[in-house]
Order: sequence, then C-alpha cells, then structure tokens
Amino acid sequence: MTWKETDERLIRRGELILDLESLKNHEKELENMNKGRPGPRYKLADSYIQLLTAIRYLYGLPYRQLEGYTRILHRLVPTLPQGDYSGLRKRILRLSVDPYRSLRETTDPVTIAVDSTGISVHKAGGWVERKHGKKRRYVKLHFAVNTVTHEVVAMEVTTDDVHDVKALPGLVEKAEGNVRVARLLGDGAYDSSKVYGFLEGQGIEVVVKPRGNGRIDRGHPGRRRAVEWVRRLGYDGWAEMVGYGRRWAVETAYSSFKRLFGEHSLARSFENIARELVGKVALYNSLVNM
Repeated sequence: MTWKETDERLIRRGELILDLESLKNHEKELENMNKGRPGPRYKLADSYIQLLTAIRYLYGLPYRQLEGYTRILHRLVPTLPQGDYSGLRKRILRLSVDPYRSLRETTDPVTIAVDSTGISVHKAGGWVERKHGKKRRYVKLHFAVNTVTHEVVAMEVTTDDVHDVKALPGLVEKAEGNVRVARLLGDGAYDSSKVYGFLEGQGIEVVVKPRGNGRIDRGHPGRRRAVEWVRRLGYDGWAEMVGYGRRWAVETAYSSFKRLFGEHSLARSFENIARELVGKVALYNSLVNM
C-alpha cells in the first residue's frame, strides 16, 4: 500500500465517524422501532444512537456535552431530534453491539497474537475499592489479533487480578467462533504447560516465548522443545525460525486503540466498563477495515 493510499484511508475514517448518510431514513427507522411498542416511544433511532456512541468514545464526551452535540446536529439536520443526557446514557448502555460485525470474512487459517493491557478506571472507585482495595484503578483488556489484518478477532475484559493464562481459553474460544485459528503467538506471560496442553488439544500451533529459567526436563513436551531451540539458536535465532516477530501485531493494535480512545474508561461500574470497551472494539474494527 502506497503512502497516498494510506493517507486516503485515514482521511476516510473521519468521514465514517460523521457519516450522516446512514441517518437518511431516520424517521422510517423510528417508525418501525415504535410500531406496536407499549409505553414511551423512542425519539432517536438506533442508527443515530450508534453515531452518538462513536462520537462519545472517540472524543471522550460526557453525556451532557453529548446532549449539546445533538442540539447542533438538530440545527444542521432538523429531522434529527435533540436528545437529553439521561436518555442518551440509557440508550447507549442498552445498545446491543457486536464487536466482530465488521470482520473480513475468510476461511483461510489465521495466526493470532494475544496479549493484555491495563485500562484505567479511576471514575469507578466504588466497586474497585470494594473488590480490591483503594490502590487498584484499572481493568485488563485481553486481545486476540489477526496478525495480517490487525483486526481484533476476540476480546475479554477482566479485573486486574486475572492472569493472562486464565483468560486465554475464553479468548481462544471466541476467536475460533470468528476465524479458523491455526497458530497463536504470545509473550512469556503465556509460557505455561497448561497453555501448551490446551492449545495443542485445540489443534493450534503454539509459539510462546520461553522464560529464561525454562527447563527441558519437565513440563509439556512442546514447551520443552521451545526451550531447547532457544538454547541451541539463541533467542534471535529462535524468533526468526518460528516467526515470533509477527507478535508485534497485537502491540500495534493496542497502540492504535489507545491513540483512538485513550487509556481510560468513562464508565463507573464493571458491567458498563465492559460494555464501553466492547463498543470501542467494534468501532476500532470498523476503522481498521476502512
């Protein structure tokens, strides 16, 4: 891909964020949503809520400022109604989001890279202090990333005391629901006989960086082989032989994710933090595939 093509992709991302074309049928969509609905009627269609959600996550807007944003949009496009901040909050939190809806379809075997990162939740002091004590102010976001497309093919949100090895089975099972996983790349945090056993049981090739104190006389045979190859070839030689350098894809995905959305969550409860991160991953995957 040329620099000009890369520039155009980045420019088009800005168009996607404020794509009002998707709202041309707002009134018709609203009519269908309210048909046969008991109780209060919807004033904003789901497609409009999706747009406002993207704006909130990308620019970190509090709900009251988001209400002001709807006022401006109403002046520009009178058919789009204004929203109130409490109603916007309820609709955004209830919005059903599939973070994998924009993944490219493929039947080819895929290599995934896995890792986790911390997301600050300083606004969520209540549940964090009750569960962990005052010093903990983050959750862990676990990614499985397609090393070719850089899409997030699986994600998990956990508290910060959940080890990467414990989160891995659920992460891999989600990934296999979206792509055909043939190979997994992970750093030393996943250097465990339990990981080798689980992945080989799934028919997935394991490429995990062995720890410096790894032994060849105990543990899973696959793990012992990796340790032996590192001793024979040195780390650089082993990394080149197994293609370990492709693990950088997950680091790049985290870097891009945090540049887009920051390193913190806007929500106050664990459930809403997880919902927010799911929405952000859905938006990230959409932008990656522009």
